[in-house]
Amino acid sequence: MGFLTGKTAIITGAGRAVLSDGKCGSIGYGIATAYAKEGANLVITGRNVKKLEDAKEELERLYGVRVLTVQADVNAGADNEAVVNEVVRQAVETFGGIDVLINNAQASASGVTLADHTVEQFDLAVYSGLYATFHYMKACYPYLAKSHGSVINFASGAGLFGNFGQCAYAAAKEGIRGLTRVAATEWGKDGINVNIVCPLAWTAQLEQFQLAYPDAFKANVKMPPMGHYGDSELEIGRVCVQLASPDFKYMTGETITLEGGMGQRP
Repeated sequence: MGFLTGKTAIITGAGRAVLSDGKCGSIGYGIATAYAKEGANLVITGRNVKKLEDAKEELERLYGVRVLTVQADVNAGADNEAVVNEVVRQAVETFGGIDVLINNAQASASGVTLADHTVEQFDLAVYSGLYATFHYMKACYPYLAKSHGSVINFASGAGLFGNFGQCAYAAAKEGIRGLTRVAATEWGKDGINVNIVCPLAWTAQLEQFQLAYPDAFKANVKMPPMGHYGDSELEIGRVCVQLASPDFKYMTGETITLEGGMGQRP
């Protein structure tokens, strides 16, 4: 029995993905695995139903937890408030409440320069990341206030350092950083713990980025000083577990940066 037994976590972008070597290739799925090992009920969302169902089957079989999958896609052409409200409705109806919200989902057209970026590509990043985070935070707020829960959002070094070929992605992630800091200020009185993680993990998406845009990859993705990229479950997932712990309430509003397994508070 883990310390999250009986707690419910919504994790966006948590479909199962694997690397070419068969290891976990998704930050969202790595987080879901870390939470499952602590006994949490899981609500996982994503655009790909097959990846969600694969995640559900493996998590329930290996860890004995309950997993609710909800296909959800926040995009420029959708009624996004309704999309997110339906995820939250199903979560509360199934598990009775929400204790943790993890906004991990993000799509983008990385490798495209600012001058060549289209409006559609910009919208892809901003809606899937920034708008999704905004809608999920608003929809989950009443339940998080009741549970004195936690919000964990995801940003990136792309925004912090202005990575080449990632203008929309960087803009979305910097928007999420600002939104997170405001929520930490406004929601602290409600006992809601709000943090942001800026990870550098070796994922299937990053692996594909390297293959598709080798020059942009070489210009942007630097090996961390510790000599390895973060592990989606053992490092990033475990940090997200810690941030949901009552012992970490004092962390509200701070930023956790993970690079190669090294955590620091700037």
